Amino acid sequence: MTVLLFSSILLMLSNNLNNEINESFTSMIIMSALLLKSGAAPFHFWFPNMMEGLTWMNALMLMTWQKIAPLMLISYLNIKNLLLISVILSVIIGAIGGLNQTSLRKLMAFSSINHLGWMLSSLMISESIWLVYFLFYSFLSFVLTFMFNIFKLFHLNQLFSWYVNSKILKFSLFMNFLSLGGLPPFLGFLPKWLVIQQLTLCNQYFLLTLMMLSTLITLFFYLRICYSAFMLNYFENNWFMEMNMNSNNMKLYLIMTFFSIFGLFMISLFFFTL
Repeated sequence: MTVLLFSSILLMLSNNLNNEINESFTSMIIMSALLLKSGAAPFHFWFPNMMEGLTWMNALMLMTWQKIAPLMLISYLNIKNLLLISVILSVIIGAIGGLNQTSLRKLMAFSSINHLGWMLSSLMISESIWLVYFLFYSFLSFVLTFMFNIFKLFHLNQLFSWYVNSKILKFSLFMNFLSLGGLPPFLGFLPKWLVIQQLTLCNQYFLLTLMMLSTLITLFFYLRICYSAFMLNYFENNWFMEMNMNSNNMKLYLIMTFFSIFGLFMISLFFFTL
C-alpha cells in the first residue's frame, strides 16, 4: 500500500512536469506494487508463507477475493513487457515450486501463482476472458478448500488416513485436482481453452508453449498426490478420521464435485440447445 501511495504521488508530479520518462517509471512502480499485492512472480515470496499460517477459508479469500482489485487495476495499465515477464515467471515458478511441497496450503499457494499467470495472460487479451477464468478458478478452489476445511487437512500425509470405504471421496479429490489442473473434459479446461484459443489468434506461440508445459508440471504433482492417496496401505496408519457421508457439508461438497466433473458437458449442452 505504501509503494502504491508513493507511486501515485510520483504520477501526479510527473503529470505536472509533463515528463514522459517519469510517467513510464511511475507506471512501472505502480504495476510492480499491484503484482506484489496479487502475489504474482517475481514478487511472490510472501504468498506461500502467508498461506501456510492461514485457515482454509482465509486462504481461499487470499487466493481469490484479494486478487480482484489489483487485477482490475492492472487491466488499466498498458505495460505489456513487465506483464509478460510476470506471466512467464508466474507459470514457471508456480509449477516448479509445487513439486516438493508436503503442505497442502503451500501447494495450493503455488497452484494459485500458476493460475495467476494464466489470468494475467488473459488480461493482455480480453477482460471478459479474464473474468471467466477468475470465476471458474474461484469455484474450483472453493471446492478443494471446502473439503480440506471439512476434514482439517493441512499436510499430504493426512490424505492417507482416510478409511478404505471412503473411495468415493478419494475419487472426488482426484477429479477435482484434475479439473483444477485444466485437464479435459472437466470444468477447469474451459477457461484454459479460451485463453489458448485467444493466444493462438494473437500468434503468442512461445508464451503459449511455456504455459502449457507448466500446466503439465502442475498436473504431475496433482497426480502424484492422488496416486499416493489411492495406493498406500491404510491399515499401516495409526490415525483415523471420522466421516459422516450424510452430513450437509458432505452433500454440498459432492454436489459441487459433480459440477466440477460434468460442468463442461452441461455448459456445452446448454449452448447447443440455444
